Order: sequence, then C-alpha cells, then structure tokens
Amino acid sequence: MTRIITLFCFFIAQIGFSQSAESYLEKIRNNEALLTAFFQQMPKGGDLHHHFSGSVYAEPLLERAIAEDFYLNLETMAVSKTKPSNGNWENFSSLKNKGKLEHYEQQIMQTWSVKDYNGSVPSDDQFFDSFMKFEPTIQGHFAEGMLELKKRAIAENVSYIETQLSTIPCDMNVSDLADFNTNLRQAASQKDEKAVLKLLDELYKSLQKKDAKKYADDFNTNFLAKLHKDLKIDDEKFTMRYQNFVLRFMEPVDLFKNLVIAFISSSESKLTAGVNIVSPEHGENSMKDYWLHMVMFKYCHSKFPDVKYTLHAGELTLGLVQPEELTWHINDAIYVAGANRIGHGVDIAYEANSYDLLKYMAQKNIPIEINLASNEFILKVKENRHPFTLYKEFNVPIVISTDDAGILRSNMTEQYVLLAKRYPDVNYETIKKYVYNSINYSFIQDESVKKQLIKDLDNRFKVFEARFSKN
Repeated sequence: MTRIITLFCFFIAQIGFSQSAESYLEKIRNNEALLTAFFQQMPKGGDLHHHFSGSVYAEPLLERAIAEDFYLNLETMAVSKTKPSNGNWENFSSLKNKGKLEHYEQQIMQTWSVKDYNGSVPSDDQFFDSFMKFEPTIQGHFAEGMLELKKRAIAENVSYIETQLSTIPCDMNVSDLADFNTNLRQAASQKDEKAVLKLLDELYKSLQKKDAKKYADDFNTNFLAKLHKDLKIDDEKFTMRYQNFVLRFMEPVDLFKNLVIAFISSSESKLTAGVNIVSPEHGENSMKDYWLHMVMFKYCHSKFPDVKYTLHAGELTLGLVQPEELTWHINDAIYVAGANRIGHGVDIAYEANSYDLLKYMAQKNIPIEINLASNEFILKVKENRHPFTLYKEFNVPIVISTDDAGILRSNMTEQYVLLAKRYPDVNYETIKKYVYNSINYSFIQDESVKKQLIKDLDNRFKVFEARFSKN
C-alpha cells in the first residue's frame, strides 16, 4: 500500500496539482493501482450493509482458536471449544505436537474465507457455509472484533459502520406455541394476510406474557451498551451503530419471537439502529416462508412504528432458483413489509413490474445497498449483468457497502475501485453523492450524531480535494 500511495503522490506532483479530483479520476480510471490510492484516501462515509462476524478477517480468528486450543474437525475445518461426540476432531495443541498445524492452517484459511478459492465447491456454498465453522471463535470475543473493524475503518477513511450484531440471549421457551407454526404456514399458503395478522397478534400477546422485554433490556444494557462504552467505540474519527437481526431458516414461531425482541431492543436503545433478516435467501425455509416473514415485519412495524429496518431481498439470480421465484421478493419487501432500505436487490430486472417498483423506490427514497464484490463472488453477477445501472437509471438512492469483507477478503476501498472501473459514466460528483448517502440514509437515531458525521465528511472532502488544487 505504501508503494501505491507513493505512486499516487508522484503522479500528482507530475501534473502540478493543476486539476480537480473529478478530472484526475477520469484520467486514472483504467489504472487500478492509481484508483486504489485515490479511493483509499477519499472519505467514504459509512458502511451500511455490514455483517459483524463476516467482516472480521480469518487470521485473528484462527490465532484465537490456536491460542485457546480449540478442537478442529479434520474433514470440515469447523472448530469447537469442547470436543463433540461425533466426527474426527483433534485439538490444535495435538496437531502442533505432531507437526501438522501448518498443513491445516492453510486449509482453514481457505474454508473460513475465499482465500485461494479454486471453484472446487459452489461459491455460494463456500460463502454461507463458512460462518458456522468459525462462529465459536467469535463468541465471547466481540470486543476484539469491534476494535479490529474500527481500526480498519479509520485506516481507510470510513467514518461510520452500521453492523449486524445480534446476540440476544433468549432462552424463552415457546414449545407450547408450536402449533402456531402449522397454522401460520397454512394461512400463508393461501396468502390470507388477515388470518396471519390475527395469529401473530395472539403470538405477540403470549410473548408479552413470557416477558420478551427482559431479553431485549438485558441485551441493550448488559451487553451492547456496556461493550460500546467500555471500548470507547465512538470518538472524533469513528462511530458505530448496530442492527438486530433474525435468521430466515428458523421455524415461524422462533423467528417471530426473536423478531419481536429485536424490535423491542431497537425501540429502546439509540445504539441499536434497526432490524434486519439474514441467511441464504434461497434456503428451503427462506423461500417457503418469505411472504410470511414480510407480514411479520409489517406486524412489528404496527407495534413499533419508529423502528427502521432494512431487508436482504432479491439476493437471487437465474439458475439459483426457479425463474418465477425471481419476480416478487423485492416487491414484497417493499410493498408488504415496508422496508426502509433494501440489501442486494440483485434480481430487480426480473421482478414483476420492475419499472414501477424502481419508480416507487425513487419516489419514497428507499435506498439500495450495493455490494459489488459480494454479488460477484456469491452470485457471479458483475459488470453489465449487475443491476447497478438499472437503479441509477431510475434515480434510486444508492449506497456502496462491503457485506462481509472478512470472508470475501475485501474492503470498502475495493468497492469504489470496482465501481469506477466498471461504470465509467459514474463521475466523481456521483460517487461523492453515494458517500453522503451512506450517512443520510443511515438508521442513526440521534440526529445530532448524523449531523456531526455530515459535518465531518464536509471537512474530510475539503482536505482531500485540496490536494488537487493549485498551490
């Protein structure tokens, strides 16, 4: 990186500081090294589509597993704090004593991330399967991860992260409500929204009796607020907020239980900026219950109207699912669930009445979170196949984000390099607008914090752009 910055400075010196940042960007658009130096130093505002566990790099996770002598599954490269009863597991100290540690370290890195990916397994499987393999190294070590992400953000001029981090310790027993799973799915299969909402209302009352609020309060006070304060996450250079999330693969009652707690948490803490839904969108339960999930968000919005939420929607492509399944996910995320932002939105060209949908997103200021490196690796969608230009054509607000920079071995700088290389009609002022969008469309609840971040961006851009002015 030092050599790239040196090259950047040399080039600027040669041109005599006689041009604007915009004209310089046009001159270097086909030179990736110069683009990297340019965007590394350019202020980049916020990263709004950001998974906490997927954004921590594999190296510190592996170091932790070795230091704490985890057990390694020699076939899958998953790790465990204690030795499971099934499978071929061996602890790291044993592997080190046998001189086998280095051999497995390489395999672990290639399994926990896309390092040296060779296509031996489908890219979407490689990506989604990695999470549970390293997840035990994340638990109990959130502080280290948060500080790593903050340090990296500051180094590449990112001033805000809105990360998806949800560890609400909910052991609430809902086995007595299991019959609702069948009833909800039956009503959903007939698209009977009135019946679904009635069932959800009964469920909600039951969860209130089980004191769902105490789980949200415990998460907000004893975990998130304490950790955020103790680590001094917010300072003059950086700010972080958090999204609660639910998992699409869960059974309806369990998912709704967690969704209610997530909404309560976000309604009562300024640190929890909003709610999301994650996991592979093409999974069995994800597809089967998708519309039901959207109605659940609609219901929770009726109870907590001030809570914002962004939804993973349309992270699908032709071949991954049947063609007809590409026609309605973004539609339902917006028209049924009422999403405030959309994550990915890759299948927009296939969506029913896509032009009307895009116009609606533009009119209602519903931003799209664009994740270029992620969409290329997981879905094999890039360049002119990517719907970025479609969103831009219809003036849908755009924010650029990373998704899972650790697993993808990427960063925010690379997203802007890809943007500038692939879409030459996107000029500097447009890119700058996307940077400001990342703060303006954030879910930060405290307007004074948002205003300060905008003011900070103004100052950072003045300094950055002054480098291209005449002495």
